[in-house]
Amino acid sequence: MYKNSVGQLRFGEVEIFQRVSFRLDPENRWVKLADLIPWWEFEEKHIDCFKSNVLGQEAFTVRVALGTLIIKTKLNISDEETVLQISENKYLQYFIDVDLKEGKKPVDASLITHFRKRLGPVILIEENNRIAYEAAKREQDSDDDNDGDEPPIESNNTDEAPEDKPRQGTLILDATFAPSDIKYPTDLSLLNKAREKLEVMIDKLHVPDIGTLRKPLTNKKVARKDFLSVEKLRRKPKNKLKQALRKQLKYVKKDLEFIDAYLHESPERLNLLSSREITELSTIRELYIQQQKMFDEGIKSVENRIVSISQPHVRPIVRGKAGSAVEFGCKLLTGVINGYSVIFKMSWDNFNEGIYLQAAVEAYAEEFGYYPEAVIVDAIFRNRDNLDI
Repeated sequence: MYKNSVGQLRFGEVEIFQRVSFRLDPENRWVKLADLIPWWEFEEKHIDCFKSNVLGQEAFTVRVALGTLIIKTKLNISDEETVLQISENKYLQYFIDVDLKEGKKPVDASLITHFRKRLGPVILIEENNRIAYEAAKREQDSDDDNDGDEPPIESNNTDEAPEDKPRQGTLILDATFAPSDIKYPTDLSLLNKAREKLEVMIDKLHVPDIGTLRKPLTNKKVARKDFLSVEKLRRKPKNKLKQALRKQLKYVKKDLEFIDAYLHESPERLNLLSSREITELSTIRELYIQQQKMFDEGIKSVENRIVSISQPHVRPIVRGKAGSAVEFGCKLLTGVINGYSVIFKMSWDNFNEGIYLQAAVEAYAEEFGYYPEAVIVDAIFRNRDNLDI
């Protein structure tokens, strides 16, 4: 890059000019979506989620936070790529209502995680449904306008009996699954991971005693060798697997006793652990109890079984699908209205979606003022209560 005789910056034969005014296309998808979302309602409702008493921190609006999460989800990109896309795309800047100067980023990539935590799944589902309902209503109004002289059906009289209410539209109900990003859990791998985390915690708790007392003997090399001797086998004989589980349970129990001894002698040592490690310590205690119970009683499952130390809320959910009989993540009951998806229920535990049919239909009627003309569901929804209505 160099300057020519008139002082213009040049790179090869390409001139670099200052930024010029940019005219938005009203038919662009991001412009349409921005006009569809009631940002002012979200701002009034959730602004308290972003209030901070820490001086010097930059304040972000709910539109910036929620809009950034929508962009990331819709484009299915990483946090870092989301920031780059917004920096380079004027339509995305309009969507979150920011005017960037040259070289400035809208937000730091690390703040996107902060946005997710502040808004939370309940708020995000609520706002997703709000946006979907608004879009579905506009779609319905557009269809009514195209029907000619036939007036649209409108009714907000909640005193009418269900059979007397007008019916319009179609509701498609189905349960789906949002898998968690975790390694497929096995009892042996979970215990090995717990042991490794406990050994790191012991190292931290021993720091005040370095040079005065000897660190407890955890036998980490032997424990690792015992784990790999079975984990690397393509086919794991039951007797060898049971022996490996017994050994890992013994190692975990011994490490927990070392930690309890440290904390009993000096409770303030707990401050040497991070908040994440304190949470994981509590999870590992519960994991050990569950694994020891399954080992002693020869059973394969327990209530609220832990399958991930970092995400203890994740539960195994039996789906019965080909190739994946059991999945690990969150189960959702979703409805499709005019091509837009709303979420009626979300749970980390398994549930029978059939019992929520009536609640979903009532939610539809409350939002639109009339019941759906047709409800399309799977056979699991054909229970006695649903067939009687």
